[in-house]
Amino acid sequence: MTKVERLIGNRPAIGIRPTIDGRRKGVRESLEEKTMTMAQSVATLLESSLYDNHGESVRVVIADQCIGGVAEAAEAKAKFAQESVGLTITVTPCWCYGSETMDMDPVKPNAIWGFNGTERPGAVYLAAVLAAHNQKGIPAFGIYGRDVQDIEDETIPVDVQEKLLRFAKAGLTVAMMRDQSYLSMGSVSMGIAGSMIDEDFFQDYLGMRNEYVDMTEILRRVQEEIYDPDEFERACLWVKDNCHIGADRNPKSRARSDQEKEEDLKMSIKMAMITRDLMVGNEKLADLGYKEEATGRNAIASGFQGQRQWTDFLPNGDFMEAFLNSSFDWNGIRAPYIVATENDSLNAVTMLFGHLLTNTAQIFADVRTYWSPSAIKRVTGENLEGKARHGVIHLINSGAAALDGTGEQEIGGTPAMKPFWQITEDEVRKCLDATSFRPANTEYFRGGGFSSNFLTKGNMPVTIARLNLVKGLGPVLQLAEGYTVTLPKHVHQLLDERTDPTWPTTWFVPTLTGEGAFKDVYSVMNHWGANHCVVSYGHIGADLITLASMLRIPVNMHNISNEAIFRPSAWSMFGSYDLEGADYRACSNYGPLYR
Repeated sequence: MTKVERLIGNRPAIGIRPTIDGRRKGVRESLEEKTMTMAQSVATLLESSLYDNHGESVRVVIADQCIGGVAEAAEAKAKFAQESVGLTITVTPCWCYGSETMDMDPVKPNAIWGFNGTERPGAVYLAAVLAAHNQKGIPAFGIYGRDVQDIEDETIPVDVQEKLLRFAKAGLTVAMMRDQSYLSMGSVSMGIAGSMIDEDFFQDYLGMRNEYVDMTEILRRVQEEIYDPDEFERACLWVKDNCHIGADRNPKSRARSDQEKEEDLKMSIKMAMITRDLMVGNEKLADLGYKEEATGRNAIASGFQGQRQWTDFLPNGDFMEAFLNSSFDWNGIRAPYIVATENDSLNAVTMLFGHLLTNTAQIFADVRTYWSPSAIKRVTGENLEGKARHGVIHLINSGAAALDGTGEQEIGGTPAMKPFWQITEDEVRKCLDATSFRPANTEYFRGGGFSSNFLTKGNMPVTIARLNLVKGLGPVLQLAEGYTVTLPKHVHQLLDERTDPTWPTTWFVPTLTGEGAFKDVYSVMNHWGANHCVVSYGHIGADLITLASMLRIPVNMHNISNEAIFRPSAWSMFGSYDLEGADYRACSNYGPLYR
């Protein structure tokens, strides 16, 4: 199991700001212990509950002393700068001087927990300092417990814990993306708009830079053998022993020879190694005399154009993308890389959101077909029951999807996708056994290659999401929580055969609300904004909404209850009844986080 820091720079930390009534000679002294205890309790909660995407407990830094005024606020800020703090949580049980103690950083997410107690007015400070944030145009998240606590109560109520954790996960995601790169390998694939890289979006909304290489750079490294030869030999043996090569469905006239398939597989392994090296570098290349190539592009995510300039004469990127996006390969169990099919940068960003929030692998998928109950009945003669009774959406990728998506990992005896440090060797084996690498459909991919073919297990709670760009509006996020479902075997086969059965399939049903885009399954499909989506394990819609608000990205479609939505306090000033409209108005008012 490999835990490695891949990217340049310190891991972002969470800063805790204990604020206090600055009046000395009695008031402040009586509150010092309580205030610092709140800070320590929050730190303990975060450190024991949250991990970064490399499996390490999150770093939490507490200010050296309680903050009673401007000087101590400045001292805390200086310490946080040295500790690479990327987001802050202010805590207090009492009244404090709002504009003197507040966090004034306009780009680092900030939340304030004001203790709900009657002995000291922590809630009064919360209201006052949020008003200051809103007046100054620096949105902050307010956390206020539902039930009154006694001043000596040192527990964190469950509702407060939920908001602290949601804020911290989203804030860390914002911090982890900042100053990293998106690597575009190639250009626009088959006219897909998502692969038209919008640098302003990456820079203004995510704080990221864009890096580019032509796909010929991969070919150059293959031909000049700019990769680790020892790893390549080890990878070839591992693939031979662990990967199942499936049946070739191509007619003899279009099928590639056994020798060509063997070379395609070797090429696919080299493509995976080289793409990884392009993203994050490889010190072994320096030992081979390639110091420039060894540095990589500091890419937290990437995309490979593939179709068609590459795939018309070279093996497709399916094998490469499937393994890089998985939580394991020939080097063992490790964190997944984020690599988007067809260089769809918007799906790559959505994958990045899901991965950084959950630390799990993400499934890249086409939103292929809505199958209504009547259409299923006509084609298969069956009436589906259970979660699939209202119809299903066929999510299917052109052969490149993370093997974690098989659902062969388990949590509590049910199918799951887990952070890599929780995955066992037995679960890796099950994922591999559930996948066959089918020779590519040469009608689509003239240069051959191999597509990962599996069927996702049912009954997994998942969230599908997609980021879209709209001219005149900017980025918008849409999401749908729901479940994977298992169809009767013959029903799956009949429906799957109508597409390309060499590709991986996930049958998805959204949770319906009976209204708007979630009136029925057809409406979910009909409202989807692009041909791609990302499948994340778990119901993470509320986390995505919090993250989107930090980045000033409105959410145009979701099935999350209003009670679960957690956005900055200022959002309610733009309307408290129509939350979607208020979200749009707030995001428009504040603009991108980094502009």
